[in-house]
Amino acid sequence: MKIKVLYEENIKNGHKNYTTIEIPDGDYSVMLDIDYEQRLAEAKPEKKEEVKRCQTVQEMFDLMNSKEYNDWRRETRYIDSNPKMKKFNGKRGYIQAEKDDESFEIMDYLCTTSDDQARDKDYAYEEICDWVRSTLSKKPEWADMFIAVRIDGMSIREYASSIGADENNITQKLKRATKKLEHEYKNRQI
Repeated sequence: MKIKVLYEENIKNGHKNYTTIEIPDGDYSVMLDIDYEQRLAEAKPEKKEEVKRCQTVQEMFDLMNSKEYNDWRRETRYIDSNPKMKKFNGKRGYIQAEKDDESFEIMDYLCTTSDDQARDKDYAYEEICDWVRSTLSKKPEWADMFIAVRIDGMSIREYASSIGADENNITQKLKRATKKLEHEYKNRQI
């Protein structure tokens, strides 16, 4: 059996470039059997008799894609908490573009404000950790210690026991690391 697959990156200058995959007949029937058994196992007891075996690989892919689309649709149906929403066209919660709006991109509206805030916080955390590691590059153990204790909030006692070191030793190294970072921060170029 030959299957033609179209990948997004294979569309060049508006011409579709299909990749052909050849599957031996016995292999795709095993795949269809496995798919049928999985769907049967996932089905509710009262719906088991409605589960049918797919006859073709294409039918199986269509079924999988429709399930993914339905899950996505259920999750994104009501997005009225998003302040970036475009037009409703009379349907509460549905994001739709005007017919002549070519700049509309649905993916821009699926991220909520809380997602943006969490992502910005993660980027800021990574940026700070990178700066600490680059500043203390000659002493990477100091950088790890500073990040764990001062940024992540781990206690000195807990950190010392996790690496098997003395608490006083950790405290002294932490003071030296803090002094080095303060010095570098004051002398940074803007």
